[in-house]
This record gives sequence, structure tokens and C-alpha cells, in this order.
Amino acid sequence: MTNPTDGRIDLVLVHPGGRKQVYQTLADDLTAVEPPLWCRLIADYCRTRGHRVAIIDSEADSLDPTAVALRIAALDPRLVALVVYGHQPSASTQSLPAAGAVARAVKDTAPHRPIILIGGHAAALPERTLREEAVDFVATGEGPVTVDALLRALPTDLADAIADVPGLAFWQDTEEGERVVRRSAPAPLVEDLDGALSGDAWDLLPMDKYRAHNWQCFGDMDRRMPYASIYTTLGCPYKCSFCCINAPFGKNGYRFRSPASVIAEIDLLIERYGVRTFKIVDEMFVLNERHVTAICEALIPRNEALGGTLNFWAYARVDTVKPAMLAILRRAGIRWLALGIESGSKHVRDGAKKALRSEDIVGIVRAIQEAGINVIGNYIFGLPDDDLDSMRETLDLAKELNCEFANFYSAMAYPGSPLYNQAVEKGWDLPESWSGYSQHSYDCKPLATEKLSAADVLRFRDAAFTEYFTNPRYLKMVDQRFGDATSRHIRSMTRHTLRRKLLDEDDGLQERVVG
Repeated sequence: MTNPTDGRIDLVLVHPGGRKQVYQTLADDLTAVEPPLWCRLIADYCRTRGHRVAIIDSEADSLDPTAVALRIAALDPRLVALVVYGHQPSASTQSLPAAGAVARAVKDTAPHRPIILIGGHAAALPERTLREEAVDFVATGEGPVTVDALLRALPTDLADAIADVPGLAFWQDTEEGERVVRRSAPAPLVEDLDGALSGDAWDLLPMDKYRAHNWQCFGDMDRRMPYASIYTTLGCPYKCSFCCINAPFGKNGYRFRSPASVIAEIDLLIERYGVRTFKIVDEMFVLNERHVTAICEALIPRNEALGGTLNFWAYARVDTVKPAMLAILRRAGIRWLALGIESGSKHVRDGAKKALRSEDIVGIVRAIQEAGINVIGNYIFGLPDDDLDSMRETLDLAKELNCEFANFYSAMAYPGSPLYNQAVEKGWDLPESWSGYSQHSYDCKPLATEKLSAADVLRFRDAAFTEYFTNPRYLKMVDQRFGDATSRHIRSMTRHTLRRKLLDEDDGLQERVVG
């Protein structure tokens, strides 16, 4: 730590953003701008251990890498942490180019300033990340314990002290004069979430800059701000082949905050910042019935006192949503549940380790909607067993369900997922750059299947989006449920056309072949 009498910042945590590259024109108004969860968690963890901490949210403040580097230079920290986590599986990898650009800008202004890169992608590929990016250290785990220990080791400037920092990948000079990558022992996971990872660092964030997704406020688009995201659990016990969410934790698991701690944070956000619109970022919120019920029972009187204006959304699984829970969820202000339906083909779902029956999917979606909760259906095209017929089954199921919103993804082998390991082992064709792992980027490149090229999958995905959101049955439902203004908004949304390098090249190749 620094001397308490000097005013130097110990740690600057940077959320690098890169939303425009990730989402193209969708970033202007349709996507959410979310408070960076892991910046908050690490900031609070380090601040309560005596370190002086600042956060730069370059996404919320619309800062380019040079502007971020200038802010860092003005703060003159002992350590810069680039935090590249995400609130969905692709988010860490697709944000790496933005983090890399910030790292290079920082090194241009202060070559000797230490930088550590933290997040799901880094934890999945620590050695490669250290070799490819202009950083000095990479966290091989979730980060808080590692950053605190690194801050304590840095004043010594001794190689032995750095080697003792848990959960670290770092450069080390050998006796032969070579520079090699070393890894220290893994860092322990933080188990005391209430005491050590409460994330009480809201005062370090630009709270007036955050906004919800467009769909969360269908029917009342003026309520997208103020906005906040909270967590009640970390990790996930499931083992879906395409998911990398547990890469920083080193195992499939589930850690809980106490309901009292969660409610205290919600109260703070309501009272201090006027937030009514929330995201619960848990990978699987509706899972442990006792945990969910305790939180909802505490939220109900708060929602009633606020005239029923609380608006939460959260993730669930079809096989974890119990009809008996739905009434309490809705009374608590849970207005949206996102369900990972993935595929309309049972064969394809089984191959992705998502064994659900189509009739169960339809039944639970209808039960959720009848309880007054909106559903976001999440679908994936191009899973390993997919062909054109099975992808059509998926789109047909989506149209039958007619959820209030839908996300259509193309299958990606994200670093840290079993699917990525399989892709590397079998030599499958992967994106040429990390931005290519974004679902909406220009250079997006999904996995090919045995029967479909990557271009086939991406073309089907983009066409499916348009077919779903221009479907007269869907637009009629939106108009009836949310009003004419929302249905006009949907029509405007579908006029956004994503540019796709892969499809441009494929179309050009086909033209040359035909010619």
C-alpha cells in the first residue's frame, strides 16, 4: 500500500467498452449500457483493504483509448487493471480488442506503468493473452485476491514477491537470458460474498450514464434511465457445451449472497440514485427456490410502496421455473425472464447438453406469460448437429412461442467453453480476431457445422431476426401488450442492417462462380 499521507491512487480499474465495434449501429440507442459488475467488486474488495481506487468506465463515458490513457496519466496509479468480464458468454472475448487498444495507449504514455488484464477470456487463455497484449500480468482466476496481493507485492519490485501472488500469469527472465511466461498457484475463490464482494463502489461510477435495453422498457421507453445491474449469485452449476461463464472460477459452482445483502444494495440504489429499472446479472437467478423466494418476499413491499414501478429482468432455465413461483416473482417486480431455449430440435439440444422437451418449453413459456411476466427467448443457430432443417425448426418454435422479445445467436466456440476446446482439438475454423466472436460485429464468424458453412449459419441467423420481428402475429401481440409506440419502435429496429464481412465475401465468391 501507499503511505496514508500521500495522495497517490493505488489502482485504476478500467472498463474498456468497445460497444460500437461490437454492436455496430445497434450501439447508438438499442443496447444497454451496464454498470461494470467486476470493476465494482474488485474496487470494493481492494478499497476495504486500504487501497486507494478509481474506476474509469470508458463505455459509459464514451472515451477512446487515448482519452482513457490521459485520465490514467492524470491519476498516476501504481497499477492499472483492465477488467474484461461480461454479462453474457461472448462479452469478455469480444471486448478484448478494446482492452488491447487501451493497454497500448497506456504504454505509449507510460511504458513502465504496470497493467493487469482480468476477465473470463483472460482466465481461459492466460498465457496467450499475456503474449498477445501489451500487459504485464494476467489474472488466471476471478481477480480480487490477485489484485490485492499484486498491489502489496509491487513496491518490492522483486521477482520472488511477484511469483508469490496467487492467480497470476507473468513474464519472468531466466538465468539463460530468456523471457518466459510463468504461472503462480491459483488464487482462492472469495466465499464471503456479503463481506468481501458486496460491490459497494457505486460512488466511483458515472451513474447518470447507464441505460437499460430497449425491450426492458417496452410500453414506457422513458424508464430506461436511471438503471443498475446487481448480482445475487456467482457461477453456474450447469455444463452447457457452448458456455464459458465459469472459466474464471475454475469449476462449475454456485456462490450465494444473502438476501439481506441483496436487498440492502437495492434499497441504496432506489434511495440514492432513484433506480427503478434493474438487471439481475446472475447466470441463473431462478434456480434455488429458497434464495429466490427470500429476495422476492423482501422486494414485494418495496415494489408496492413504489406503486409497482420496479422493473427487474433475470435469467432462468425452462427446467428451473416452477409455476408456483411465478406469482411471487411478478409481485416482486420481476417483469422479464430470459430463457435459454437454444434449439427447436431435441437432437440438437441433446448434443449441446440442454435436454429439454419441446412441450415443456411451450408449457412453461405460456405459464410465465399468463403470470404477467414477459419472456425473452434465446436461440442458437449452428450448433454442431444443426442443418438447415433443424435451424428452421428452431425459428418455427420461436415464432410459435411468440415471446415478447427474442435473441438470435449463431454458435460460437468461446474461449473457456468445452466447445472451444473441441474446436481447437479438431482444427475447426475459428474467427481470425477476437472481435469476430461478437454476434453483431462486422467480422462475426460463427462455427461451421458438418452440413453448413459459417456463412450459411450467419445468413440464416440474420434472416431469422428479420422474419421474427416483422412477423404480423408478433407485431400484433406487441401492439396489444405494449401499445402502438412500441410496435413502431420494433419496426424501426428492424431497419438496422448489420454489415457482415463473411456474407460480403461469400456473396462475392458466388458471383464470381456464377460469372
